[in-house]
Amino acid sequence: MALRRAMTLALALALGGACPAQALASAPVCEGGDGYAAAFDGGRLFLWRPDWLQQTKLRLDSDADLAPAKAALMEQAQAALGHPRYSVVDKTRLPASGDRHDYMSMGPYWWPDPTKPDGIPYIRRDGRFNPERNSAAFDVTRLEAMSSDVQALALAYYFSGEDRYADKAVEQLRSWFLDPATQMNPNLEHGQAIPGRVAGRAEGVIDAHRLPRVIESIGLLQRGGKLTAEELAGLQHWFGELAGWMQSSRIGKEERAARNNHGLYYDTLLSHFALFSGDVVLAKAVTERAGTVRFAPQISSKGALTEELSRTRSLHYVTWTLDAAFDLADLGRCVGVDLWDYQARNGNGSLRNAVEFIAPYSTDVASWPYPELDKNDTLDFYKVMLRAGWYWDEPRYFDNARALRPRNEAVELNLLIPAR
Repeated sequence: MALRRAMTLALALALGGACPAQALASAPVCEGGDGYAAAFDGGRLFLWRPDWLQQTKLRLDSDADLAPAKAALMEQAQAALGHPRYSVVDKTRLPASGDRHDYMSMGPYWWPDPTKPDGIPYIRRDGRFNPERNSAAFDVTRLEAMSSDVQALALAYYFSGEDRYADKAVEQLRSWFLDPATQMNPNLEHGQAIPGRVAGRAEGVIDAHRLPRVIESIGLLQRGGKLTAEELAGLQHWFGELAGWMQSSRIGKEERAARNNHGLYYDTLLSHFALFSGDVVLAKAVTERAGTVRFAPQISSKGALTEELSRTRSLHYVTWTLDAAFDLADLGRCVGVDLWDYQARNGNGSLRNAVEFIAPYSTDVASWPYPELDKNDTLDFYKVMLRAGWYWDEPRYFDNARALRPRNEAVELNLLIPAR
């Protein structure tokens, strides 16, 4: 999974030339459920900047700095052409519902109890992944593979113009979302189950963090006319159903009540799914409350994400949560809600303060004073500093990002965040 993630995020796009202020001033406008369609020939993007995509496409074949990134992307896309059609019905274990179309995963930090003959019930080891989670018994590896492949194929199609990449991406979309024989039911009732304890948990909703890349990839395929009107309607309906389940189910309501990264991811995912499905009213309602419900309770006046600092992988969770907060702020802009510069009266909830809290550690990650099992995993840290640099036009943040930049091409830029 780590290798696939690295390959998926392999586009280190050093666009250079334009300064942040110019880039923001000329930025296209995200308009509700249409997203960036007006600036992207009808392709409905919400998080990926079409102007940066277009600039990259112009430079990809002539800029030597982009050659390794292009090679990494095309290698993954080429491999994806030979992958099978992914489906939730292929898992070897049956969920408690008895329906193979229901997605099922296992909590990542739960292990067999060595004091029990059968290991049941499992016990928790925070921050330590049980490889059983990624076995064929569960769906999370397939979900990761499907979403990573769709993204790589859609990007390869956009940059190369070769139909075979788009055709394979559409094939995967049909299998996972549209074909009655293989489609996933739009719910996560059995996400992050724990053997011997529970058949599904609220925490399982966060498994859907792999789906936003699918939504953005659909925008690339839509722009190229690779999806029929019926298929697009079917995809929008599926995500609308998932958004409805998130709001009405017991599992969804419990996740919404979470005060840590799970609650924030819930709002980010729900807003994205709502926009894609055309429910602008819901997206606006979620983002309008996010400042007081998510940012203010989770970010102290000093910028500390207190719920994440106690984790065994605190730096990972702080930066991973901020990345989702930045996405939520970008989605808010689609419906006229400003979360980027939100701050409560008591000083809580400021994204800028949160960036300031972590920024000093970019040049000396080893000095991070909170628990962290792997201080070498700084991709999210790098991404957060880079995004902050572009939004606030702050050269210091670009310097922070530069200090964190990995020495290989597996740089988490999600395509839309050029290295200055």
